[in-house]
Amino acid sequence: MLPIRQRAVCMARLARLRRPATATPAVRFASTDSHSHDHGHGESHAPVDEPMGSAFFIALAAIPASWLLYTLTRPGKDGEPAALSTYINKFSYLTEQWENRNTLHTAAIEQAAHDKNLLYTVDRNTHIDLRFPEVFQTGSPYNVPAGHSVNLDKVVAHYREQHHKEAARQAKAAAAAREEKKE
Repeated sequence: MLPIRQRAVCMARLARLRRPATATPAVRFASTDSHSHDHGHGESHAPVDEPMGSAFFIALAAIPASWLLYTLTRPGKDGEPAALSTYINKFSYLTEQWENRNTLHTAAIEQAAHDKNLLYTVDRNTHIDLRFPEVFQTGSPYNVPAGHSVNLDKVVAHYREQHHKEAARQAKAAAAAREEKKE
């Protein structure tokens, strides 16, 4: 069996090496003529000059810029401040303007807080305006014998008392909530 196997391997190797001339190669490369289909029509492109690039010009501009910055930051003769320092000091009035603006803003905020506190702590009107007290006694206005209408003063007093209890409960809850926030 070994001689048959050796002969088969040898024939396969020879078959790979001896391809027929009409067969196309299994692999095509971009540089071969089969890929390009002769797009250039035999003309070669002219050589292209590459530019210097922006990095070169930035490096070139950095030299005079650094010299200019150095001269502007050097103090003048007889201890005069540098030109860059005098230019920056021209804008010092802005700090005073910002201080005035901040002072006015702080005063406005404090006044708003005072007004808010005043409005929350002022005594409110406890009168409850019943727009239509007769709602408790709805019914036919006809054929009502004299003296059979209900005295509504007790009913109004009852609901007024109920309202006062509810307002006191809400005020107590709000005070407890404020105390929790302070802690």
